[in-house]
Amino acid sequence: MSLLDWLVVLVLNGSIIVFALVWGGGTKTSSEWFLAGRSLPWWMVGLSMYATFIDASDLVVDSGGAYQFGMRMFVLNWVGVVAGWLLLANVVGLAMYRAGMYTNAEYLEARFGLGARVISVLVQVQFRTMVLGIMAQGIFLTLVIVLGWSENVARTAVVAIAVVAIIYTMTGGLRAVALTDALQSIVMLVASIIVFVLVFNHVGGWTGVHERLRQHDPAEAAHMLEVGHPRLDRTDTANKTDDEIDDLLLLGGEHVAAENAIVRSTPAWVFCLSLVIAGMAYSIVNHTQSMRLLGAKTEWDLKMSVVLASAVLVVMTFVNLSLGVMGRALHPTVALLDVPAELRGVDAIYPVLVRDLTASGLRGIVVAGIMAAAFSTFDSIGSALSALITRDLYARLFVTNADDHHYLWVGRWLTPAIILGSFLYLPLLNQGMFAFYLEMVAAFVTPLLTVYLMGALTPVHRRSATVGLLVGVAYGIWGLLASWSAANTGTPLLPSALANPHVAAPMSVLVTATSMVLVSLWWGWTPPGDILRDEDAGWLRDSQGQVRPHDGSVSGRTPLVLGAIVLAAGVGLSFVVFW
Repeated sequence: MSLLDWLVVLVLNGSIIVFALVWGGGTKTSSEWFLAGRSLPWWMVGLSMYATFIDASDLVVDSGGAYQFGMRMFVLNWVGVVAGWLLLANVVGLAMYRAGMYTNAEYLEARFGLGARVISVLVQVQFRTMVLGIMAQGIFLTLVIVLGWSENVARTAVVAIAVVAIIYTMTGGLRAVALTDALQSIVMLVASIIVFVLVFNHVGGWTGVHERLRQHDPAEAAHMLEVGHPRLDRTDTANKTDDEIDDLLLLGGEHVAAENAIVRSTPAWVFCLSLVIAGMAYSIVNHTQSMRLLGAKTEWDLKMSVVLASAVLVVMTFVNLSLGVMGRALHPTVALLDVPAELRGVDAIYPVLVRDLTASGLRGIVVAGIMAAAFSTFDSIGSALSALITRDLYARLFVTNADDHHYLWVGRWLTPAIILGSFLYLPLLNQGMFAFYLEMVAAFVTPLLTVYLMGALTPVHRRSATVGLLVGVAYGIWGLLASWSAANTGTPLLPSALANPHVAAPMSVLVTATSMVLVSLWWGWTPPGDILRDEDAGWLRDSQGQVRPHDGSVSGRTPLVLGAIVLAAGVGLSFVVFW
């Protein structure tokens, strides 16, 4: 990059970070650090939620997912995430806000008991540190491919970005994080639009995408551009023995000898359902989202924030994820990408497009947007997991009655441990990071999503959550083992129809919900007056007193109506326009 590019990167990101350090420097209590003193306006919460969602991994990894899965990928955002946000703001998160809670795990103990609270924290720590690892790998790919840096220099730069995020997060907590996210989201929006326009013009518009895909493979256009087209997964068998092929067929599919491949077809509705579940899991289970809502000034601000976040997401999903589809039209074969062999994979498509199609000046804005996305993810996940570990493990189980300053200190210093510890995932994330993400969500996060929804929408028994979580996670782990067992030992642990990874999330919901209902049928249903129980001792109770109580005011129907309109737009785009 040129000197001008680097000046753009420094000015755009540096000025935002300095401003956040100054603005968030007065944080002195745990309620200010964890919840920004419940002072955040709706526009800041909404833009912060969007910035946290559209992180560097979304730009790189989701573009790779769209390169691999086509327009179906859009369903995750357009329907799953938006529906999850609306449920969080109007049902699940609303109960937390009115009760003065700090974390979404607190809700699970109030509704179900301590076991559910602890399991929630453990799952979220695993899930979100994995996302940090994915994001770090996405930044690494971008720096190596776009800037031509060596791998060692790129890794050092990723660590440096993380350290800067650690500094301002430790200083200001949610107050600084929400402000930087909101401002960084503007940089990200501009950068995304620039890349989209450049690639869209280069490929010849949507017509050009159709034509290029058809030239490569007549069936390619339908596979990539129609949500309603079955998902086809291919496993290369060119170097496999007959016994190895027989083992792989235990996972489903048909061996097409002429193509040296096992082809497995998944109905469009099953694949879309798994994506919707993954999107809802992100919105509802992820405390980086609920933390922002719990810091909103009023109930109206809380609800309106998701309307803004959803509206921006619907538009920018097309802008961002179309890059993967257009990248497939420009580079139909991953093996021919002009990148080092060890980096060659679907996740390299976004960095390749940025490298090849951006000029000096514009490239600086794009790289600034990518780095802004990285900052917003490091700070958001670091602060959210710090809150969970501090309140829901440390203060709940170990040190229950220290003073407020002690817990503020613990929360701050957990931030670097969480962010830097996420780098341990990097060896697992060489290629196809989105596929790995979906497998982990189905195994560990979907049971937790089911528990949140069952707790908010049904009177299931308080004991049912721990059983449901244990059964759901056990099923998820069994499913992961089934793929390995069939391919490596020839032993099927599941019927071939259930061994399909795209079936894992819907089955996880079914298994978890069924076990919760069975427990409730045995132990009885929860009486309406016993749904939520308050913290009853120590700092956890006292800190809730720092939070400005809910004043009993109602927010009206406007936010819900507007949110429903945005969701309807996402559903229409997914299942009508692009079906």
